[in-house]
Amino acid sequence: MVPIPLCLLLSVTSLAVVVAVEAHEATGGDDEYTWPQWKVPLVRNRRTVALSSPGFTAKPQGELNGTCGIECQRHLPDPSLADLEEFLSYETVYENGTRTLTSVSVQGLNEVNTWPAGNSSSSSKSRRRREVYGTDTRFSIADKQFSTKYPFSTSVKISTGCSGVLLSPKHVLTAAHCIHDGQDYVSGAQKLRVGVLKEKSRRGKGGKGKRGRGKGKRRKGGDKEEKEKEEKDGENERKGRKGKDRKSRSRRSAEVEKPSFRWTRVKQTQVPKGWFKGGASDGVAADYDYAVLELKKAQKVKHMDLGVIPSVKKLPAGRIHFSGFDDDRPGNLVYRFCSVSEESKDLLYQYCDAKPGSSGSGVYIRLKEPGKKKWKRKIIGVFSGHQWVDVNGNGAQQDYNVAVRITPLKYAQICYWVHGDSSECRDA
Repeated sequence: MVPIPLCLLLSVTSLAVVVAVEAHEATGGDDEYTWPQWKVPLVRNRRTVALSSPGFTAKPQGELNGTCGIECQRHLPDPSLADLEEFLSYETVYENGTRTLTSVSVQGLNEVNTWPAGNSSSSSKSRRRREVYGTDTRFSIADKQFSTKYPFSTSVKISTGCSGVLLSPKHVLTAAHCIHDGQDYVSGAQKLRVGVLKEKSRRGKGGKGKRGRGKGKRRKGGDKEEKEKEEKDGENERKGRKGKDRKSRSRRSAEVEKPSFRWTRVKQTQVPKGWFKGGASDGVAADYDYAVLELKKAQKVKHMDLGVIPSVKKLPAGRIHFSGFDDDRPGNLVYRFCSVSEESKDLLYQYCDAKPGSSGSGVYIRLKEPGKKKWKRKIIGVFSGHQWVDVNGNGAQQDYNVAVRITPLKYAQICYWVHGDSSECRDA
C-alpha cells in the first residue's frame, strides 16, 4: 500500500465530520453528538493486606487464548454485588517488588443510569480477523508535527512490549495482560518503564550545541574524524557540490530531530482481581483486561480523560480511534480508525487493522461537551488485541479484535486509582 500523507487523511476526516454534523443539525438532532452525563457508583477501599512478592515468572503474551468472549458470556448469569466487589478488588505492586491486595465496596450502584442489561449484545454475522488483510488501513505518524502533539502525544510505549495512554500527567492506562498473565506478573514488570515520544533537543551531548558547553567527552579519534570531514567538505566545495552537501546536511538534521522515547520508571501498578485466573472471574476475565501504572515523574504533555458511552454502534459514525506502537513498524506511532462490528456491555469487537505491540492502546471517540460547541476526545475502552475467544462455551474458538469497554463501575475504579478520592469520581 502506498503511504497516505497524514495531512490529507486529517483533512478528509475533518471534512467528513463537518458534513455529517451539518447534515445532522439540519434535521434538528444534537444529542447523538454529545457526551452523555452519567452518575457513577462509588468504589471505596475496604481493607488492604500485604501479600508475598510476585515471582515475575510469566512471559509476555502476544495474543490471548481461550477467553470467554461476547457470545460465550451471553450464557453467564449477571454478577451479584458481591461478585462485582470481588472483581473490582485489586492488587498493587510497588517498584521495590512488594505487593498488596485491596478489597473494595461498591455503593450507589442503583443510582447509575441505565446501562445495557445482562450480557446482551448487538449481534452481527460479519467477522474479521485481526491480522492485516487486503489493504492495510493503518497510518504511521512519523512526522514530529503530529506524533508529539495531541491526541497522538497521549500514546505511550510500555517496556514489556505493549502500548498505553496517558490518563493524567502521572498515570497510564494499559491492558492487564501486558503486566500479568492471569497467574503471575510478567518478567519485565519488575522494572517497568513507560516511554513517551519527545522531540530531541537541538543541543546534543558532547558539545554539539554551543561549543565547549557539552557534558560528554570527546570520542577517541574525534580529531581525526573532524579533520577528514573538513577535508571532504573542502573537496566537495572545489567540485561545485555545495547544493548537494546542503541537502545532505538537511537530511542528517531531520534524522537527528526525529522524536525518540524518553523513558520513566513506574512507581506502582494496579490490576483488578477480575483479571486473575482460578476463581469466579474465569468467565469474565476478558472484561477486566486493564491496568493503571503510576509514574515516578509527571509528564509535561496533555493527557486524555476517560468517558462512558452506552453504545458505540449507535453513534452517528460508529467509529473508534486508537494509536499504538505496532511491532512491525518499529519506532513509529501507528494510528487507525474503524467501525465496531459487535458490542456487549463490557466488550467491543471491531475491524481495526493492528499488529502485536498495539495492545493496551486507549480506544477513544470524539463528541461535544454538554451545553457547549467544543468537541472533546475521551477514552472509552482499552484495546486488548487479537484474542482466540470461546464462542459458545464448548471450547470452539474464533479469533477477533477485542477492546474492553469503560463501564460506569470501571470508570469509578480507574478514576479512584488516579485521584485517590472517590468523591471526585461521581460524574462521568
